[in-house]
Amino acid sequence: MNSMKLNAFTLGLKSLRHRPLSTALNLLLMAVGVAMMTFILSVSSQFAASATRDAEGIDLVVGAKGSPLQLILSSIYQVDSPTGNIPLSSEALLKQNRMVKTVLPLALGDSYQGFRIVGTSLDYVAHYKGEIAEGQMFREPMQAVVGSQVARRSGVVVGQDFFGSHGLSGGGEVHDSAPYKVVGILKPTGTVLDRLIVTPVESVWVVHEKTNGLDASDPEEKEAMEESRELTALLVQYSSPLAAVTMPRFINSQSELQAAQPALEAAKLFRLMGVGIEVLRGIAMMVLLSAALSMFVALYNALEERKTDLAILRTLGASPLKLLMLLLTEGCLLALGGALLGWFAGHIAVEVLGQILAADQNLVLSGSIFIAEEAWLLLLAIAIGLIAALLPAIRAYRTDIAATLAH
Repeated sequence: MNSMKLNAFTLGLKSLRHRPLSTALNLLLMAVGVAMMTFILSVSSQFAASATRDAEGIDLVVGAKGSPLQLILSSIYQVDSPTGNIPLSSEALLKQNRMVKTVLPLALGDSYQGFRIVGTSLDYVAHYKGEIAEGQMFREPMQAVVGSQVARRSGVVVGQDFFGSHGLSGGGEVHDSAPYKVVGILKPTGTVLDRLIVTPVESVWVVHEKTNGLDASDPEEKEAMEESRELTALLVQYSSPLAAVTMPRFINSQSELQAAQPALEAAKLFRLMGVGIEVLRGIAMMVLLSAALSMFVALYNALEERKTDLAILRTLGASPLKLLMLLLTEGCLLALGGALLGWFAGHIAVEVLGQILAADQNLVLSGSIFIAEEAWLLLLAIAIGLIAALLPAIRAYRTDIAATLAH
């Protein structure tokens, strides 16, 4: 039995090599379909996992009125511009509410080499389980700790001074009158924290006050500065399930504030993405069906060309079962070879996209992450190969030796 399998494998491989153009075309079609499916599965899975990690433990985002989705994207995922600023007094308003467990302040506006500088508290770092790899946590204004991705791509080290640039995408006016000092580098967390520079909220105020030429030593100017201080957003965690009903309504009733619920907005975003993903999956399935049809035609034509050879094999002692195994093996080899090529190509495409996103300091994707669903792609490819080879294989099984050799 093992000898029969080995001969079927060897003969099937030689048969495919004897038809290089047809074999290459079938491999390419299968590879393209599997690569598309692998890419879609990997990107959608990583995106969903990353979005879940970043939003975990955040029940509500409070910010300036505008688009709720924009508020979520800018405040949790750090991939969009904020809707505006809100008064500093909003933080105290929420902290004194009994239905609120924690409030994390955010002050945005500047960046360094495209990485966002986020004014916040140490609680924000703790929320994402940030731990120091080198140095220490910030303790006073103008000190900063950097995420692992920031340190790796920008090359900053502990003790280094740097200047922020106005704007969140880099290339803005450099605030060279107010240097930050790197006091710590964070361990990788797999969250948005990896691509942020974190500093006390007061740092952001100091930078913009100095840039605008304000003098904190002047009592009148100091009072004016304190009255006009703002935040970009507040990340809220509830202390009671009842807050999910009452808090958004309470926040939205405030003239300057807007409440956005991460779970609700993320669901809308995934629905929008889901349409595109389903379209891509449909295209990938069409390519796989095209591969199956092409494989069937190639194997059927090859059978017609090799009728005499197969009949001779029968006269030399090959059983009908061996001929059946030969054609099925060819189909499996084509399908499995194309699937493996597509699997590698799909992960390479994910890695390339990840590098592009990393260059823009956006979401992190990796081609080295594999998910369980990908194993089903290999099984699907083998099934397609077997189905495409089944009819030619049955015909080979029923080969009439006498009739074939008589022609």
